[in-house]
Amino acid sequence: MPTFVLSIDQGTTSTRAMLFRPDLSVAGIAQAEIAQSYPAPGWVEHDPEGIWASVLTTVRAVLARAGVAAASVAALGITNQRETTLIWNRATGAPIHPALVWQDRRTADACARLKAEGHEPLVTARSGLILDPYFSATKIAWLLDTVPGARASAERGELAFGTVDSWLLWRLTGGLHATDATNAARTALFDIHRGTWDDDLLGLFGIPRALLPEVRDCAGDFGSTRADLFGAAIPIRGVAGDQQAATIGQACFTPGMVKATYGTGCFALLNTGAEPRASTNRLLTTIAYQFAGRRTYALEGSIFVAGAAIQWLRDGLGVIRDAAESGPLAARADPASEIYLVPAFVGLGAPHWEPDVRGALFGLVRDTGPKDLARAALESVCYQTHDLLAAMRADWPHAETGTVLRADGGMAASDWTMQRLADLLGLPVDRPVVRETTALGAAYLAGWHAGLYPEPDDFAGLWHLDRRFTPAMPDADRSVRLDGWHRAVRALRGMRAPLEAVEGPLP
Repeated sequence: MPTFVLSIDQGTTSTRAMLFRPDLSVAGIAQAEIAQSYPAPGWVEHDPEGIWASVLTTVRAVLARAGVAAASVAALGITNQRETTLIWNRATGAPIHPALVWQDRRTADACARLKAEGHEPLVTARSGLILDPYFSATKIAWLLDTVPGARASAERGELAFGTVDSWLLWRLTGGLHATDATNAARTALFDIHRGTWDDDLLGLFGIPRALLPEVRDCAGDFGSTRADLFGAAIPIRGVAGDQQAATIGQACFTPGMVKATYGTGCFALLNTGAEPRASTNRLLTTIAYQFAGRRTYALEGSIFVAGAAIQWLRDGLGVIRDAAESGPLAARADPASEIYLVPAFVGLGAPHWEPDVRGALFGLVRDTGPKDLARAALESVCYQTHDLLAAMRADWPHAETGTVLRADGGMAASDWTMQRLADLLGLPVDRPVVRETTALGAAYLAGWHAGLYPEPDDFAGLWHLDRRFTPAMPDADRSVRLDGWHRAVRALRGMRAPLEAVEGPLP
């Protein structure tokens, strides 16, 4: 009997394939970087064929390294960078344009126009989202209006839209056009209350319904891979966007549980149960997961720059050679220095949603050096996480909210960063044994549907704690540092205004 579960984790900067045993221990892992291109300021693109090639490479590599034949794999799960937008020709399977990555800001003017026309309340009421270039809807419209002949082809039903999961499903199965509820919920075209594509939103953004994939449960039948790809057909039984997959991988199945995933960006999700919770603090209301047609909701805060700040230290400034150096370097910084990096390289995400601001360093002195920059970069992620959790508490003030944060992703490997996070949050931070929780969540979905893994209520028993980081910073010190951060953010936001508007007190 097939006993292994395969997971494809297609992220912003790399693709990872992981093989799990029946006890959810890791049998193998393979990873390949993918290239990003920046054709204009604020524009970020991926080559769809490059994404596909990386999936083939990593899946074949992990099976070979583990010595496992495809016929021994009971199920495959897919998790993916969300909102990234692709359109391809149904007949040829060829993309009509490079993928527009979730970080891409080229549709900021379109979002501003729609907001000025008063359309944001409709978007928020139906989709739980706001008008921002982050989401797929305006990206789709841009492609249809920019690529010659694309709109006419779309209206004739000749083109298919998908987020990365749909693109991979199409290629893996040889033509299945489907997605899951969590990815659909990130397009700004999906009614998260009724669980359907919304005609009013389609009309607002000018999106033909014929472009759209079928929406299915997170754990379900998504066909099988073509037998010629890996040596045997593998059933695809789970799909979820990366942050929802991480929520599942962190076993956050109880309302009030919250996780934060630190990758290129940082994304915190708070499980709010069976009823969607509208935010009054500029958080997103989204679908955490959908099982058997029943949706569980979450409040989400999105930080656009987390690990990307460490990449900037490495690739932009040459301060470090490897990301792992950042924590030890930050630990050697002068603890009395008050330097703040606001890493708004592509604007500020939640709870501010300021797409036009750009990053800045505050508090520089003559002896500021690499150690201080490393600490400021890592602390910027902690400060932004604090702001997200504060907004979550205001939106959902239940006793269980925020008693502990479950953290995962690449930055969670740094003990210094996790301790600093606990100190600045004033909350315990739990790091799991398996930190690749996006891949783990996708594997759980697939293995559960295939009958290998237990029900969600019992899955929590398979989640194992690696280490708990307990706050050690005095409250007074925490307040001083948070006040400095908030002054830096206000100053940065004020830079967009005419000089006379920001003279005197900070806005």
